[in-house]
Amino acid sequence: MRENIMSKTVAVFSSAVMCLLFVSTASLRTQGTPPPDFTGVYSPIDPFGQAGRPAAAPPAAAETRGGALPPPRPVLVLDGRAGRPETAPKLTPEYLAKWEVIRKSRMAGSDEFDPHARCLSGGMPNMMGMTYGMEIQHTKDKITIYGELNDVYRRIFLDGRKPSQRVLDDPTFAGYSTGHWEGDTLVVDTVAIREDTLFDTFSPHSDQFTVRERIRFTSPGVLEDRITAMDPKALLEPFVSVRTYRKVSPPNDELREFSCAEGLASAK
Repeated sequence: MRENIMSKTVAVFSSAVMCLLFVSTASLRTQGTPPPDFTGVYSPIDPFGQAGRPAAAPPAAAETRGGALPPPRPVLVLDGRAGRPETAPKLTPEYLAKWEVIRKSRMAGSDEFDPHARCLSGGMPNMMGMTYGMEIQHTKDKITIYGELNDVYRRIFLDGRKPSQRVLDDPTFAGYSTGHWEGDTLVVDTVAIREDTLFDTFSPHSDQFTVRERIRFTSPGVLEDRITAMDPKALLEPFVSVRTYRKVSPPNDELREFSCAEGLASAK
């Protein structure tokens, strides 16, 4: 009887040791797994998001400058005549008033607050809509992203560097992005984004605006960018949106130049 008990005890102990060894080995294997390589050309799965809804009728001639319709826009732009959707970022009263100014300007046909009609970058995080595709070059220390629309150019530093005061004092459309890995997910923080850019459909923000992204493959060839916009002055709460992209193969992996100087000239 005693020998049977001892045998069972040894068997249970051996099983427990084997489980621990298996878990430890699996954990070490996971820790030693290199991060995924995002290199490639991608097309957006839902390029317009909210903007993909049917566009409202164009404004009447009396609502536009000089009684004439505005020039054609190179991309779909909402003018806000349907009001602010429930899914839009929750703005503070000060910035909701700023949005109302932008809305009235757009409804009147002005391109003052339309960066695409003026051949300007959409800024972060709008530029990650990547309407016409993007190319990612991925190295150990840096990820470089090229977007076709208005020549988007963005760098994400992976070598641990931080933005200098000079960078913080000179905000840009793309901002300054640094990233680190959490398992197979790239976590990216972007600061120093120009205050005169807009996000979501066309929401304004302050000079304290920052963006955090979590970028990962959700399935083979499908890349997800989960974007959280934060602004203590302009937003009542962080605003989360998700962009997805599909990796493309030759001959569909060639980006074209999109320079709309002609559109800018006609909009003046």
